[in-house]
Amino acid sequence: MNKSASSSPRIYVAGHRGMVGSAIVRQLLAAGHSESNIIARTHADLDLTDQAAVRSFFASETPQEVYLAAARVGGIHANNTYPADFIYDNLMMEANIIDAAFRNGVKRLLFLGSSCIYPRMAPQPMAEDALLTGPLEPTNEPYAIAKIAGIKLCESYNRQYGQSHGVDYRSVMPTNLYGPGDNYHPENSHVIPALIRRFHEARVASAPNVTIWGTGTPLRDFLYVDDMAAASVHVMNLPKGVFDQHTRPMQSHVNVGSGSDMSIADLARAVGQIVGFEGAIDFDVSKPDGAPRKLMDSHRLNALGWMAKVDLRAGLARAYADFLNAQESH
Repeated sequence: MNKSASSSPRIYVAGHRGMVGSAIVRQLLAAGHSESNIIARTHADLDLTDQAAVRSFFASETPQEVYLAAARVGGIHANNTYPADFIYDNLMMEANIIDAAFRNGVKRLLFLGSSCIYPRMAPQPMAEDALLTGPLEPTNEPYAIAKIAGIKLCESYNRQYGQSHGVDYRSVMPTNLYGPGDNYHPENSHVIPALIRRFHEARVASAPNVTIWGTGTPLRDFLYVDDMAAASVHVMNLPKGVFDQHTRPMQSHVNVGSGSDMSIADLARAVGQIVGFEGAIDFDVSKPDGAPRKLMDSHRLNALGWMAKVDLRAGLARAYADFLNAQESH
């Protein structure tokens, strides 16, 4: 059922072409929001690091809700190579959007962060109260600092303008995401799209084996991107009283995870089966493993009435179908 254009709020999705932003748009349309009330701009149309341009956009478009999914993102190599770009661009985008939203009367905004905000040695599973309790992972510290600043921007505007202006800006921190719209680049992709590509190419070439970096023992938490989008809309739409009961003014962010983790070795085997690769899987133990475990504690979100729905095997099958579609369209 479509919400009529008059009853449906005007919603700006920043980063609508990215994996998360496009999933949020799908979720909003499925929930009955009118396409004409979803506002989107490409980077060519609006440079979010340009304060004057962002202020002008908000003044002319007057959105009522904002999903802030725009970010400069990349893997370890990109973060290490361009640390200045990662901290500057992300700080500018979030500061410009959050302040312009406030100046133009936006009461509801959702900021999307990352699990990398937590200390490198945070206790597992990582709960919201681990934030700012220890040093960050050095390889993505600039990006993590920018994401922490985004949380604190939201909290600070709430504290200063919540009562006087009705400002209610919230933050969600997703775990490792995968699914439609993912980046399958050979060097710059994350673990699931990288494995999908590698196993697919090995199957096509009838390769006898695929080699995975490290021991295969590290444990990781993976969430299908449409689950993340559903969680984002759920958190945005929670009544303020309910949200406030489960959060604190200076620790208001909410983790979004699947609730379970699996080893990289088991993940590789699952991807190999879905792709149809029948060769051997080898592990190059001379290569680094990264952190032994990274699991998000999602108890806060579960208490707020949301649970992940898409299990990993079903999600991986959908992700592989998306990869094949992307291959065909090139």
